[in-house]
Amino acid sequence: MTPISTLLAARAAFAAAVALGTLAASTQAGAVSLSVKMACASDYYAHCSQHAPDSPGVRKCMRSVGRNLSQGCINALVAAGEVSKSVVEKQVAAK
Repeated sequence: MTPISTLLAARAAFAAAVALGTLAASTQAGAVSLSVKMACASDYYAHCSQHAPDSPGVRKCMRSVGRNLSQGCINALVAAGEVSKSVVEKQVAAK
């Protein structure tokens, strides 16, 4: 990768993270970690980009497509405490 393409890729990743803003924000915690934003950016664009990143609809949308979220996004949400591991395990068992 050339330095320019590396810079452009980094800028695109940062823009996606900023766009996700409050994607999975807890009502108590307020902000989402950068790791969650980065891990879930492609899921947001694939499933919920019709909603503004800071809208209540995006959170509802991400929950409704929970089974279709990438493993990386799910892992980041669990690590950040946005969703419990037991909820994820129940969803996997129900598949």
